Order: sequence, then structure tokens, then C-alpha cells
Amino acid sequence: MTPDAIRRAAQVIAPYVRRTPVVEVEGGDFGLPGARLVFKLELLQHAGSFKTRGAFTNLLTRAVPEAGVIAASGGNHGAAVAYAAHRLGKPATIFVPRVSSPAKIGRIRGYGAKLVIWGERYAEALAESERFAAESGGLTVHAYDQPETLAGTGTVGLEFEAQDPAIDSLLVAVGGGGLIGGIAAWYLGRVRVIGVEPVAAPTLTRALEAGRPVDAEAGGIAADSLAPKRVGELMFPLAQQFVERVVLVEDVHIRQAQQRLWDVLRVATEPGGAAAFAALLSGGYQARQGERVGVLVCGGNTMAVQFRIEST
Repeated sequence: MTPDAIRRAAQVIAPYVRRTPVVEVEGGDFGLPGARLVFKLELLQHAGSFKTRGAFTNLLTRAVPEAGVIAASGGNHGAAVAYAAHRLGKPATIFVPRVSSPAKIGRIRGYGAKLVIWGERYAEALAESERFAAESGGLTVHAYDQPETLAGTGTVGLEFEAQDPAIDSLLVAVGGGGLIGGIAAWYLGRVRVIGVEPVAAPTLTRALEAGRPVDAEAGGIAADSLAPKRVGELMFPLAQQFVERVVLVEDVHIRQAQQRLWDVLRVATEPGGAAAFAALLSGGYQARQGERVGVLVCGGNTMAVQFRIEST
């Protein structure tokens, strides 16, 4: 994956995706004095997450057969592919595990895709989607381990750098690694890229320890977005070279990050979308005095009742 590939993807998908905003905040607003926080609100993307960028890159640069597109997902990728297919007039079949949240299932159905709920975790839904693709002749759109997907997610980095070229570091949640892989391929070490994973789903942590992608635990409150069995083969060399380190966060810290984002910014995010910020609130990542820290809020497909929101 190269910056040129990411630039090409950005040009192709520009008419179909939103340029999501950034919000600069004094660290002291969150009890983190001395730092400047720059949140990129990718949860405001079509279909509620960054995944829409990779979905459109796939559907606009690959030939889609009459059988349509097929995707497996914890939820966000499925919603993104369903949205892109709906926008482009293509049929879509989306496989999700039973752990997928009602908010994400509702989005997929709302975009008119055929929904198949299969297995307990993403890996089982993926295996069934691959079997179905072989049988039907549909085009598979992988959630993270595909060049087009990586190029699409890399456009988040391209866009963020244009909006704020002065950030020193960037905190990015990790599931299968497509997002952090694409971002790392864009920045190529120009900023410190820090991965953030739930303790219950340490896919990149285990891969870096082993020197290759390996199976890891797949649980926790963010299991519908950050808990595949392992990271992708394509992103792993990028992570080895350009991801400075990975911070692990507990579920309680992710919940706290969700609540604080609501309390201070009135941003309602899903657990996976708040994971990057949890690294700061938990102290797993400690910003230096004067550091300008980018925080990617990558998804917002949640239901307000899932965490405490007090009306005013």
C-alpha cells in the first residue's frame, strides 16, 4: 500500500463520502492538562463509520457481478457495504455474527441489503460468507485485509493531515487493522501512530509479539467492531514498520471514554469508536507537555440507551 494508491482512492470516492470534521480541544477539558487534543469525527461519515471509505473504493474500482457484493462484518463494515451498494444500485448480502449490535443490524437492513446472522463471532460469519460467495459468484469485500479496503481507509489519514498537519501523534483503534494499516501507509512515520486495543481483543499486540498475524482472544464490549481472530496479512508489515506501539485498554475505560465524549463534546460513540480516546483517559498513553494528539473517533453506530446519557 502506497500514498499514491491512497490519493487515487481519495479521488475516486470523493463524490460519495463526507469530509468529516475535526474538533480541537484543550486537554484540560478532560483532565489532561498540557496537551492539545484534535478529534477527527469519522463517526459522522455515511453509515456511521470510516468503513464507508473502503466500501466505496471496492465497489468503484472492481467489477461487480450480477450476484452483487458479499461482506462479513461485526456490523460497521456491513453497514458501509450495504450503504455503498444501495447508493450505486448493486445487490448486497451481509453476514454478521450474533454479537453485532441492534444499531448496526438496523442500519444494514435499512439500506436494503440481505442480512444473514451467522455464528457467535466475526470469524464464523466470515467463513460462511466465503462459502456463500463461492457458491453464488458474488464479489467479496473484505472488512480489512484487501488492498482496496486499505487504500480507502488510508484516505482518513490523507484527509486528517490536510485538516491538521501539525499533530505529533495519532491514536487509532485496532480490530482487524485495516484502519491503522491504511493510516500508517499514508503517514509513513511522519507522526507517531499509536494503536489502541481492548485487553479482551489484543489482535495486533499478539501479532507483534509473534512476529506474524496469529489468533487472539476475541471478546469485550467492543467485540462487534474490534474483535476479529487476527489482524490482516496486508496491514501487518505496515504496523511493524510504522506503528510506534500498541496500548491495551480495559472495557471500563472504554465505557468511561464514551461517557466523557458525551459529557464534554456531546459526541455519542460506540465502544469501538471511543477506544482510542480511552488510551488517554486511562493513562495508557500519556501525552507530553505541549503535545498535539490526534484522536480518531472512528464509529458511532450505537443506541443512546446503551450508556448513560442525561437529558438537559
